[in-house]
Formats: sequence, structure tokens, C-alpha cells
Amino acid sequence: MKLKQRVVLLAILLVIFIFTKVFLIDNLDTSAAQREDQRAFQRMLAGLRVALEPRLEHTLQSPWEIAAQWVVPREVYPEDTPELGAVMHAMSTKKIIKADVGYKGTQLKALLILEGGQKVVFKPKRYARDYIVEGEPYAGYDRHNAEVAAFHLDRILGFRRAPLVVGRFVNLRTEIKPVATEQLLGTFMTVGNNTCFYGKCYYCRETEPACADGDVMEGSVTLWLPDVWPLQKHRHPWGRTYREGKLARWEYDESYCDAVKKTSPYDSGPRLLDIIDTAVFDYLIGNADRHHYESFQDDEGASMLILLDNAKSFGNPALDERSILAPLYQCCIIRVSTWNRLNYLKNGVLKSALKTAMSHDPISPVLSTPHLDALDQRLLSILATVKQCTDQFGPDVVLVEDRMTLSHL
Repeated sequence: MKLKQRVVLLAILLVIFIFTKVFLIDNLDTSAAQREDQRAFQRMLAGLRVALEPRLEHTLQSPWEIAAQWVVPREVYPEDTPELGAVMHAMSTKKIIKADVGYKGTQLKALLILEGGQKVVFKPKRYARDYIVEGEPYAGYDRHNAEVAAFHLDRILGFRRAPLVVGRFVNLRTEIKPVATEQLLGTFMTVGNNTCFYGKCYYCRETEPACADGDVMEGSVTLWLPDVWPLQKHRHPWGRTYREGKLARWEYDESYCDAVKKTSPYDSGPRLLDIIDTAVFDYLIGNADRHHYESFQDDEGASMLILLDNAKSFGNPALDERSILAPLYQCCIIRVSTWNRLNYLKNGVLKSALKTAMSHDPISPVLSTPHLDALDQRLLSILATVKQCTDQFGPDVVLVEDRMTLSHL
């Protein structure tokens, strides 16, 4: 064999060797990642039931100190949370030592301070569980039970980006009025035999109060994030105009995602993938009202998109607002870990898991059966959307590997 032929043969063999090695390593890495996703999913299922009880593993710390230590740039709470039930028990039972009007916003809420100095946001019940909110997908009052359900869905999806939420019954006459500020107290009234209040917010009206059943009001409480983690508000790139006849650019420009990808903080880092995850989350719960979002301040795009304010959800189980998925079907990318988790939740697993996760909440049943059924149907639509993307661009382009090592030290 001539020298030239030998060189060519060696070069071919070298290329084959390198290709085989890379392919095998890639497959091994992918397989290992998938196995870890499967294990994480099984751990999540095993820890779904959260019994609300006061017992703490770390008896020298308050539940508020424990919850504050959980927060890191990419998680509000860790995967392994043996004290979760104790923190939520404290949220639903600790004495209210101060009550004030809600902090900013368009919807009625109250800011409560619980024994130990912990702030929580209280959202009152406005609708029965089977009430259907008609009109635009963002219509109606906030739904307190939607906040509870959204928190548990965040757990099930493995995002861990939503502040803790639990249902709570409060006696407005004995628990709130004696510790209420003058500003909040001035909005109390009696309608029939029921104690009511209308608070202070952009849409708060004396003619539209929230009323208790007698003196006892059902609601949700959301744990305030630690003050050492100040929030920064961002305009959502796929936000709506909320003006009749005026469309946002993403609603008519199918290449809109290309422009977003060139804009900070979506041109690098995890933020765009967080937007995609949030679109999946919002589509499942029917939330078309995320016009802004929050992250931790001065993060340069590295911290998570925090899933705050999910109360404009679960309004109409028959309405699947596909436009919520615009970031997904316009960008055609999704985290591999999110894709794997969604596939594990097929065939009724999602509905069953959420029902189980919410079963110990004080205001259970949190959702009506039609809303639980809608989750499984919407999941199929998300999977079909990703399938369309992979058919068009290939899985190597659509399924993006983005696994971050998280630290709670």
C-alpha cells in the first residue's frame, strides 16, 4: 500500500474513531441526564403529600428563618424540604399581629404580618369553585385558590420558582379588625350579616367588596420573599397591550423571537428558557395576564424568573388560550429537563399529582374537577406543540440542555 493511501486510510479511521467516541459519550451523558430526571420525578411524587403540622427538624430556628434560608438565585425552595409542611402550617395558623392594605397592584389583597414578624399577602375568596369567568382570558377578580394550585403545580413541574402559598380561614372581626391600620379599617363594611372589605388598589371599589361568610373569610396567603433578595420588575417580552384593536408585535410577527434573542437579557444566560418554562406553566393554569415579571435585582439575567402573582388562573376550564404558548411555538426551544418532566406527567399523572399535592390544604378541595381535567388536556397541546417544532427543526435544535448546579450553602 502506498504511503498516500495509508495516510488517507488512517485519516478515515481517525475520523470514525472520534465520531464514535463523541457519539457514545454524548449518548452516555444524555442517558445519565435522563436517568437523573426520572429519579427527580420519582422523588417529587414521593414527597407530594405535605401534611401541615408544626413539627420542625431544626428546633432552634423559626419556620420563617428556615424558609428564608431556602432562597437562592435559581430556587425559592429546595427539592428536599422536610420542613415544608411546618412552614405552611405556620402560614395558615400563626397569629396575625398587623393587617394593612395590599402593596400596590390592581387587585384586592391585604398585607398581613404574622407572629414572628413574617409578611404574607392575603387574597380573599371572590368566587365559588365552580364559577366560570367569562370574557377575556385575563378577566375577572383574582382567584385565591388559583394561587394555591399554581404553587403546587410549580412543585410538580420541578421549577421551584413560586413563593409558598397555602389556604387560610381568617375571622375578620376578631383577627383582622383589632390589628388593622386605619387605612384598611376604613374600607370595612357590613353587607347583610357578612363582614366585608374593599381595600385599596387600582380596581378596588366600595361597590365591589369581598365578603366573608359571616365573619369568617376564606383566602390564600403567599409568603413574602426575604428582604435581602430585592426584586426587579421587567416587562414581559410577550406581554399584551390590553387595548382593543391594538396588537403587540408578537401577535402579528412570527419572527418576533429572533428579535427577542438579540436583546438583553435574552441574548445569553437562562432567561429566555425561563420565559419558555413560564409559558408552559401559564398555559397549564390558564394565566394570560403575565404582562410583567420579577427576578432578583442586579442579576444580569442569571437569576430565575420568579412565578409571582398567579391569581388570574383557573377561570374557565373550557378556554385553552393558545396565545399563552407564543414564546414556545415562536422560539421553538425548551429545556430538556422540562420536556422530560412534561412527558412523565402524561396519561392522567398530572391531574392525579396535583390533586394529591393539594389534598392537605386547609381550603381543599382547591380546584373543581373540570379544572383538573383541563390540565391533562392542555398538557397534550404543549407536547403536540413541541412535536411540531422538532418535526420542523429537529430535536437537537429544539431540546436545549440547561442544567444548573444549585447550592443552598
